[in-house]
Amino acid sequence: MFDRPRKTFARLLASTRTEAGDSPERRAHNLFEAAAVYVSARAEDDQDRIDEAAGWVSPEALSFGVSELACRAVVALARERDESPRTVARALLGLPAA
Repeated sequence: MFDRPRKTFARLLASTRTEAGDSPERRAHNLFEAAAVYVSARAEDDQDRIDEAAGWVSPEALSFGVSELACRAVVALARERDESPRTVARALLGLPAA
């Protein structure tokens, strides 16, 4: 009774995996991958990679990913420096201590 739907689902799953693995260009990028490439390209002033990463996800998703990356970077630096995230964020932006 359930054999036919199970086989159909297995075929569908196998075809999806094959299509996704065919070429790197066809693979969907997630927003965190796009944000990492976008930010690193901005740091290196690589306009081609900036444009490429910006096209992987919607502008809203990219903005969220960049924001999340910034938060994680500030927290990591704060732990490394044994300072508060607020102090580190202000120092990175060149703002006076609060």
